[in-house]
Amino acid sequence: MKNNIKQHNIIDLFPFLKYFINKAVNVNEMTNANAIIQPDQELNTIIDKYTVVVNTKSYPLSDYIAKKNIDLENIRLLFTHIQTRNQYLTRFYNKSLDPVSPLSMKNEIPMVSGEMNNNKLVNYKNIIRNMHWLDILKNTKSGMPNNPTFMDVLDNLYLNNQIDYKILTPSAMFYTKQNRIGSVFSSYYFRASIMNPYLVYSLNKACLNATRVFTPTLGWTSYSYGFLETPSVVEYVGTDVIPSVCDITRDFCTSNYPDKTIDIYCVPSEDLLLDGVFMGKYTAHFDTVFFSPPYYCLELYEGENQSTNKYRSYEEWLEKYWRKTIELCHTLLLLGGKLCYILSGYGSNKQNDKIKSFDLIKDMNSITMEYFGDPVEIQNLYNKNVHVTTHRETAEKIITFIKL
Repeated sequence: MKNNIKQHNIIDLFPFLKYFINKAVNVNEMTNANAIIQPDQELNTIIDKYTVVVNTKSYPLSDYIAKKNIDLENIRLLFTHIQTRNQYLTRFYNKSLDPVSPLSMKNEIPMVSGEMNNNKLVNYKNIIRNMHWLDILKNTKSGMPNNPTFMDVLDNLYLNNQIDYKILTPSAMFYTKQNRIGSVFSSYYFRASIMNPYLVYSLNKACLNATRVFTPTLGWTSYSYGFLETPSVVEYVGTDVIPSVCDITRDFCTSNYPDKTIDIYCVPSEDLLLDGVFMGKYTAHFDTVFFSPPYYCLELYEGENQSTNKYRSYEEWLEKYWRKTIELCHTLLLLGGKLCYILSGYGSNKQNDKIKSFDLIKDMNSITMEYFGDPVEIQNLYNKNVHVTTHRETAEKIITFIKL
């Protein structure tokens, strides 16, 4: 663990590698870069143990090889990768999970208004992925059908003798032959989106100038990290409905920013309007409210209190989640305070066997404007990881309102 990070939830490299060790596998094989499966008799024995998963169905690997006329050399190459998985997993950990050191952003030049980019200085995302790695890589599901999570695919491949069919496609095997199977995993399979804490830090420096901040979601701890790195912020209050996210965020904030006021709630944002103690403490208290709300059903998070589990239609979600959350934000802000959120024009979802399309920015902004009036600023956010549809504008927008 990095010495300057005061945090109890960091996973180091070895425990991460140990997670993927099947007790039936020889650990020495996993670390042997020269492991080769020989001869064909041994290869056939291994093939007999595996199945191929195609969406919701499963087929014996031997049958799938015959049906798709797959070259056995490709299968041999894949099994060699499985034997030497620690090489890939170590590269993945170092690139995506190893926390940046130092934790502080004070020496970073913030991005300027109009040039916000979620993919700049992405190493600041690593601590977020690390602290919440199972939730981000496994437990959060895609709202798009038949799109397994990154960790589900790795679990099946390394521990459960199951191969997702996409790994065996010619395009995937092309990358595997180049020792780039990581490109297959990262491109083909779902991982929950993460806001870069450096983006939050830059937005506050360039646009928001917050001192007291409330966030109606915790954003995997990204929001608190970005805001609390700004010297002007003296107080951070946030809420979420995933208990582990609340606990980890509280621990991270209080451990690393002991001189600042921290208050974390584990309650749906729309329910806080009914909490007399909370409202008595925080009505007209904050100068900034910031978050990137759920993109309705694009990502499906765990927990019965998730808004997409509580409200079964898009229309109900808009009224009972979004309107109540916006009413909360308006009530908590001081006059002249700023509400800033990030949205995409996504989306569509399947209702009653029909694909229903909607425009999140239009629909959600129309409700916000009932309370705040027109937005005072809309700027583009570059984010290469947001590709939710091919037939409409889905670029993310940073939208700011002021309470008048």
